[in-house]
Amino acid sequence: MKENQDRRLKLRTVTLGCSKNTVDTEHLLAQLPPDRFEIAVGGGRADYLLLNTCGFIGDAKEESVQAILEAVELKKRGDVGKVAVFGCLSQRYSSELQREIPEVDAWFGARGLTDILAWLGVRAGPLLSRYPTGRSSYAYLKVSEGCDRRCSYCAIPFIRGAHRSVPVEDIVAEASSLAGAGARELILIAQDTTYYGLDIYRRRMLAPLLRELSAIDGVERLRIHYSYPDDFPEDVLTEMAENPKVCRYLDIPLQHISDKVLSMMHRNVDGAWTRALIERMRRDIPGVVLRTTMIVGHPGEGEAEFEELLDFVGEARFERLGAFMYSEEEGTYGAKHYRDEVPPEVKQERLDRLMELQRGISLDYNASRVGSSVKVLVDDVADGSLICRSEFESPEVDGEIIVRDSTGLVRPGEFIDVRITEAGDYDLVGEKIKVEP
Repeated sequence: MKENQDRRLKLRTVTLGCSKNTVDTEHLLAQLPPDRFEIAVGGGRADYLLLNTCGFIGDAKEESVQAILEAVELKKRGDVGKVAVFGCLSQRYSSELQREIPEVDAWFGARGLTDILAWLGVRAGPLLSRYPTGRSSYAYLKVSEGCDRRCSYCAIPFIRGAHRSVPVEDIVAEASSLAGAGARELILIAQDTTYYGLDIYRRRMLAPLLRELSAIDGVERLRIHYSYPDDFPEDVLTEMAENPKVCRYLDIPLQHISDKVLSMMHRNVDGAWTRALIERMRRDIPGVVLRTTMIVGHPGEGEAEFEELLDFVGEARFERLGAFMYSEEEGTYGAKHYRDEVPPEVKQERLDRLMELQRGISLDYNASRVGSSVKVLVDDVADGSLICRSEFESPEVDGEIIVRDSTGLVRPGEFIDVRITEAGDYDLVGEKIKVEP
């Protein structure tokens, strides 16, 4: 395509998968010279369409392939000039995808942001600034890339490479920029946030990083996602308990509780360790909310192992829990050495039973909050209601607190005090607490 120097080129992105992909897309967009590129939102014709894909599990791969095919159709109709694909899916299956979908103009991997920019004719600078693509009240902050773990079911180390921490000073610079743009909550993400710092500082540095970020003007909340149970750093628990800016909320994917299944998963912990860790967290951080993820149907999970998982979830009563069915992924230890022995219909039945159990736990927890008062961050205003979250809800994965307000005086990014009045399975309803003059 010959660039028309009389107008800016319109560029649109589609980001699939996890919040780490969102950060990559925002880093990429921030590099585009505004005098040459217009970032298009929504429909309409675009000179470039860039797709950031996910290749983690089967459903995500199917969604990414479907998005690529839809982009190709837009190109055929003339609604899009050039199509480029990057991210995890194209990192894993670049050769196959190029053969199957030759209409795509360029393919890049998960670590190819500078290559994409070069293709666009842009010289890349330091990836410390971001172009926000979501709500302005919060932002994700990626503290490291890649993973040194070797969980038997996970292909991420093959896609993203070895663990690489971002230097503290770079994270602080990016966080300061995000706060300056209005983000009041920063959500720390990585393949494993608890591993942060080991490669460049020779020690775990998540707690010191939290202290550095807490000192940034405008940062009111820090939230930790994607932590790992093995060798969980004790100083992080202390920071969560004592630092008022660190949410009493932790995302810690446990995956299972059966010793047999955990061993086959290569998780480096057993059921006793897991139970003791959960007990310690609840003891050391009063009122902490725990989010976890479980896998059902992993090789080695018979009915007894699944029942043990159900019993554990019923006992631990995680305030937030998600689950997915085991998907055999090429290149992983599990795909090479295990037989995917649990039938799909059994996996689905187990997933349904687990999530039905969790639905009741979530409702009980929400009901226990009725009548309580909480400080919430306003994420959005819609149809006379404020869409809010307390420190106990993370965006996109947890429920929200809906506050009726017809004054039109409250804006996204503000904090207000709310009394919880109603509870659903996942969402809550609240009312603003009037402040006496």
